[in-house]
Formats: sequence, C-alpha cells, structure tokens
Amino acid sequence: MADETSTPSTTPSAPAAPSTGGGYQGNNSGPRPPRPSGGPGGRKFFRRKKVCKFCVEKIDAISYRDVRLLQGFVAERGKITPRRLTGVCTTHQRQLSQAIKQSRNIALLPFAAKY
Repeated sequence: MADETSTPSTTPSAPAAPSTGGGYQGNNSGPRPPRPSGGPGGRKFFRRKKVCKFCVEKIDAISYRDVRLLQGFVAERGKITPRRLTGVCTTHQRQLSQAIKQSRNIALLPFAAKY
C-alpha cells in the first residue's frame, strides 16, 4: 500500500467528453462528422485568388460603349455576374454595373435573354 502512494502516475487521465449520440445536429454540442476528402492529400484543387482584370490592365474608366467587354460580365440570361464569380474589385464592379445599365438603356445590350 505504501508503494502505491509513493509512485506518481506518468499519464494523467483526462475526463471523457460527453457523447451526444447522434453526430452533428446543427448545434455546437459535439464534433462534426468527417468530410469526404478528395484523396489522401485532402483538397483536390487549389483555387487561386482572383485578381481584378481592370486593376491589372490599369483601366480607370469603363465605357458603356465597349459592348464586347461588357458582355463578358453579363450572364446568358442577362444578369450581371457578381463579384465573387468574376473577381473584379468593388470600385470596378460599381463602374461595370453602371456601364451595363447605361448600355442596356440605349439598346446596346439586351435586358434579358432571347427565347
């Protein structure tokens, strides 16, 4: 009995985490289930940070008359493509949307797709 109290244990025991019993249920009560990965390396693709096309080419003003440029930022249905998809910075996105709207009003660009 004296030997048990004189030798300290080298591995302290950690308290066990309470189990919710159902996995991830939308709240922070337990760990999330593992995500399906693309392989042993984790992510499949490396997505590069999008750089503003207008900042790179040092274009200050976007003209409403440049229809070929503006068509690249309008979807097939006629919607203006959002920043997160095109990678354009906020100032140029505002100029771009104003130019698209102006060119629509003078019938250089269509408002909607043709069916």
